[in-house]
Amino acid sequence: MTAINTLKAHLALNVANVENSIDFYKKMLGIEPSKVRTGYAKFDVQNPPLNLTLNQVAFQGKGALSHMGIQVGTTEDVIAIREQWKERGLTPREEMQTTCCYALQDKAWVNDPDGNEWEVFVVLEDNLADAKSNDATCCTPTFTNIERKNQEVATACC
Repeated sequence: MTAINTLKAHLALNVANVENSIDFYKKMLGIEPSKVRTGYAKFDVQNPPLNLTLNQVAFQGKGALSHMGIQVGTTEDVIAIREQWKERGLTPREEMQTTCCYALQDKAWVNDPDGNEWEVFVVLEDNLADAKSNDATCCTPTFTNIERKNQEVATACC
């Protein structure tokens, strides 16, 4: 089996107000965000290694989890994990050469039994300008089938 170069865990959080959340996470983590766009911020946490993104999304009540992920080093690593998921009986979805979260990425997705989204992804090109990135629906999964075991995401990223 080929070794996979896993870089860090990825956690994407839906937040009601990204500016308020940036202020909180700057204080909590003791670092500045590495990327800030309208309705979006990314913190590249070194210790513990974590790719944390904040996505401004309207919702009721307390904050909501958007999705979870594993950032890897290469497209080959994405494909290897996708194939491992298949071999283990999961049904991954693939998004190759997709632009979201102001970055060009290759990725694969699976859902847990409760519909929580997990992605494995590689960033191919980062910090894209607003004009190069079509992020209108970025990081906001739209479920096309609500059956627990057959949920599919029409658009999702980060």
